[in-house]
Amino acid sequence: MQNWPLRCLGLLFVGLTLAACSSNEHRENFAKLAQQELDTVSNEKVSQWDTLDIVAPASHLTDLIQDPVLDELIQQALKANPNLQSTLLTLQSSLWELKSTQGSQLPSVDASVSSKKAKDSETNYSADISVSWQLDVWGKLANTEQAASKTLASDEALYQASRDTLVANVMKAWLSLTAKQHAISIEQQRLELLEANEKLIIKRFKNGLDNLEKMDEARTSTSQSRANLAQFKEDLEVKKRGLQLLLGTAEPLNLSPNTDYPTVSLTLDELPNQSLQRRPDLKSAYLNIEAADLNTTVAYKNMLPSISLSAALSQSADSPRMALFTSPVWSLVAQLTQPLYQGGKLKAEREVAKLNTAKAYQAYRNTLLTAVNEVENAIGQEKVLQQQVSHIREALVSSRSNLTQYEKKYRSGLVILNDLIAAQKTTFDLEAQLDELIFNHLSNRITLGVALGLGVKQQ
Repeated sequence: MQNWPLRCLGLLFVGLTLAACSSNEHRENFAKLAQQELDTVSNEKVSQWDTLDIVAPASHLTDLIQDPVLDELIQQALKANPNLQSTLLTLQSSLWELKSTQGSQLPSVDASVSSKKAKDSETNYSADISVSWQLDVWGKLANTEQAASKTLASDEALYQASRDTLVANVMKAWLSLTAKQHAISIEQQRLELLEANEKLIIKRFKNGLDNLEKMDEARTSTSQSRANLAQFKEDLEVKKRGLQLLLGTAEPLNLSPNTDYPTVSLTLDELPNQSLQRRPDLKSAYLNIEAADLNTTVAYKNMLPSISLSAALSQSADSPRMALFTSPVWSLVAQLTQPLYQGGKLKAEREVAKLNTAKAYQAYRNTLLTAVNEVENAIGQEKVLQQQVSHIREALVSSRSNLTQYEKKYRSGLVILNDLIAAQKTTFDLEAQLDELIFNHLSNRITLGVALGLGVKQQ
């Protein structure tokens, strides 16, 4: 029995050795793999993306459109949008969780005072103060704090992504007001011309120059235009209410749409520096990998022994004053704990942590592929919309010239009224189509800016 303490100590050292060996088990470096994925995409895609015309420089999303009214709307949305404020509260909660984690590395101090009275005896008072501290021998507590810091940084990146998305939506909603106002103006002009044509056809019908079918057709076109105009006006109100929702206010907006579209700037001359690496959602996904990897390290170190120190001062007396450490008894305890058997719990937690790291890596890959897809789609739309705007603008010039010729020929009696009305309809249709394409082009440039990581300036 004299060798029993030595045997226990030997078994403890064996356990420490085995645990240390298990903590050094080879693990996949998912953070390195994620960086390699990003480098591969950057090398393959940047040269393909750098094919657009250079416009004006833009380093932030708000640089795309310079307008004081829009700037005021953006600031209001950033301050009052409820979804963004909820995300900010989540970020603040993560900050306090980090502070809570940091506190686990510091000693804890507890104090207690109690009284006890038994039958036929005096009241006994007790006072205790205890100090405990877990030594971070293996760096487990430090790793836990680092993981919490990575999670906080990930939440900060997600908050930035929410800000970017909100500002992009406000910019698009603001542009859509101008688009809807233009649609109303074009339809009003169309309606005025259709009403004039209807009156002319009715007059011709009364004079026996036109038949009933043409008069009914003219009335149908006029009524349809009135219905379209009513819908366009309601669409404008819907867009205003949508912008009001983004701004986080219940008060109606006293806002008049711009007469003309603003100039939207975008540059791709420094695309390698302002492309995917600036996207906050990609930063968040990468930080999640690092946080998960640190949590895996903690899971491995949970299998190692832990050392804790505790000290206590205690005193019992017949009065509260005497119990407040007039002559306390102190004790000091050092404890070494080595997990030996917990039914496979620690091993299961280790495997779960490893799988969570692998899942974080796959989530990063999905975010990266989504980012590439968004950029390529936006660039594809940029090229197509440029071509469409150019072609429709040329078609509108030809259509207006053709309409002028038809008006001259109609006054000269060389063409019938139906041909003139058809030319008028083609011109109005092209004007409406061109305006919609211009709006889509400007809106797509905002989408492209977000996809390339042109975020909002941090406050």
